[in-house]
Amino acid sequence: MINTSITPVARTRPPEDAGERETLTGLLDFLRATVVHKVAGLTDEQAFSRPVTASGLTPAGLVKHLTGVERFWFSIDFAGHDLPWPWTEQEPGGFVLAPQDSLAGIVEAYTAECERSRAAVAGAALDDRARADGNTFTLRYALTHVIQETARHCGHLDLLRECIDGQTGE
Repeated sequence: MINTSITPVARTRPPEDAGERETLTGLLDFLRATVVHKVAGLTDEQAFSRPVTASGLTPAGLVKHLTGVERFWFSIDFAGHDLPWPWTEQEPGGFVLAPQDSLAGIVEAYTAECERSRAAVAGAALDDRARADGNTFTLRYALTHVIQETARHCGHLDLLRECIDGQTGE
């Protein structure tokens, strides 16, 4: 059974001739949408499966992890917001799925966290420094880090999705 509660989101290719901020945020938004696109149409059973048997990665676990990445880098460390930590000591990466998790709930949390991230950096300049204690990185660094991490996990999602149902593509 296909999970119809996850709808692919519109993906807009990032501008190729814009300023630095628009290029960085455009690429990150494209990759964020790709994450949702890659899991759209999967059932919970498929999304929680481990099609690459030597790996513990699941499509749902990757999206759950990226939700924590967004919160950690943009809202907690960069903006200095007092929010719950996205991971536990027992599961520091946030990949583990709970019995009550569903793909729809995980994707909803991810898209909401992406919106929170956009709001957390909306008025900041690329050279602005992180506000959380002990952090000195710039918004430029945070954006490029989250771009590379999201892109890497989009590659993982490509592989997992192909193993699950043969779907490939950008």
